[in-house]
Amino acid sequence: MKFIKTLLFLTPFLFVSFAPKQSDKLVWLGWNDGYEKAVKTNKILLVDAYTDWCGWCKRMDKDTYSNAEVIKKINEYFIPVKFNPEIKDVMYKIDDQTVTGPQLYGQLSRGESTGYPTVYYVFTKKKSLFLDPGYKDPKAFLQVLDMAIAESKK
Repeated sequence: MKFIKTLLFLTPFLFVSFAPKQSDKLVWLGWNDGYEKAVKTNKILLVDAYTDWCGWCKRMDKDTYSNAEVIKKINEYFIPVKFNPEIKDVMYKIDDQTVTGPQLYGQLSRGESTGYPTVYYVFTKKKSLFLDPGYKDPKAFLQVLDMAIAESKK
């Protein structure tokens, strides 16, 4: 009986101690909040352009964005944003202009079709970006993240 009372007493503490920390996951923002936060914090805006029908986008979410090393690096150096240019009736702010999803996609991709997923690395302070189209496994994605970090320090 004493064992059961002790176990009942300790049960809530077990759940608290093993609960994932906020830094153990990615918190995706929308464009408007993410862009503003990137400007204020001078972090790199990481924009994951996806669609609901894209199988490789879903696989990248499952394989790459769930990887602990990827999460740690993104949380330290980037502001992560999910962007679906096919969503209608949403307006996106870029400094003093407001654009639609297709217009934002056109600006990010420089008018070229890049397919999905495409990750855009926006350096708000320098007003520059580079893009990386296609699925990346965690190892390849970490290499691109390192390139973006190095570029931000130039």
